[in-house]
Amino acid sequence: MEWTKVTIYTTNSGIEPVSGRLMQLGITGMSIEDEQEFNDFLEESRDYWDYVDEDLVKYMSGETRVIVYVSEDAAGRELLGAIRGSMLELKEMDKSGEFGRLETEIESTKTEDWANAWKKYFHPIEIGEKLLIKPVWEDYNSDTDRIIFNINPGMSFGTGSHFTTQLCLEALEKYITPGCKMLDLGCGSGILSVCSLMLGASEAVAVDIDPNCIDTAYENAAMNDVSKENYHVISGNVVTDPEVKSFIAKNKYEVVAANIVADVIIGLAPSAREYMKEGGVFITSGIIDGRQDEVKEALESCGFTVVEMKNRKDWWSIVCK
Repeated sequence: MEWTKVTIYTTNSGIEPVSGRLMQLGITGMSIEDEQEFNDFLEESRDYWDYVDEDLVKYMSGETRVIVYVSEDAAGRELLGAIRGSMLELKEMDKSGEFGRLETEIESTKTEDWANAWKKYFHPIEIGEKLLIKPVWEDYNSDTDRIIFNINPGMSFGTGSHFTTQLCLEALEKYITPGCKMLDLGCGSGILSVCSLMLGASEAVAVDIDPNCIDTAYENAAMNDVSKENYHVISGNVVTDPEVKSFIAKNKYEVVAANIVADVIIGLAPSAREYMKEGGVFITSGIIDGRQDEVKEALESCGFTVVEMKNRKDWWSIVCK
């Protein structure tokens, strides 16, 4: 089915009146791209990121945009006319120009474009000596002795393409031993914990603060014939949530992985050590260049001994015992 993307140019002050008028027309699905809200979100969530893509910052700058989609048929054309008429009315009322130019821009698109356009960026990737990460929609006809991990990333981080994930997977290849237990802190798509089970771990527990990760991780596990009998995914804060802490503490783990950001790794370090077996390995990644020494010192202050530090491009992984 073909659709028309309708972009309305406004300001931060215009978001509410524009959205209100669209809802009066029966439009309840819309997306908002606003530089001020984007910057506010980055400031409020500063603990969870160390790096923001420059292209994204550039894209979110400038005029505020309210985006909706209407069908490319008679009903859609009628709705498009109503949207334009409503914006003209609002512009007439806005004598001070507080709500911006309120002009509309249209672009034709198709349903399959939304569903599949992003997939062109993900292809099979060989990682380390044992693993091959393959998007589930890709065919792979080559003979290989590698363990093939099929993934559908959904809305969660972790496709194998990012340097931080690759560094973690390479370390897991080295430290996962047959029958060990593994804990994945900040599991995202579940790639680290599911791959650990495929590499020989007997049990894995995966935790993320985002509840959406539960379904994504279990779906990726099922695609790789990993059973829920030895794979457990939960949502919550491993530092402050007593139920989460109690569930994790049922085991002692030979391998713990945290592919997050520097500040979160520093905060997790004391908890991670509590859950580990003597001699266990803590694999950390997601550390932006320039903060590796700070994370190393924090890990050592918690009683860890750093055994390996690796970097790729602007990212570091620290493995300690």
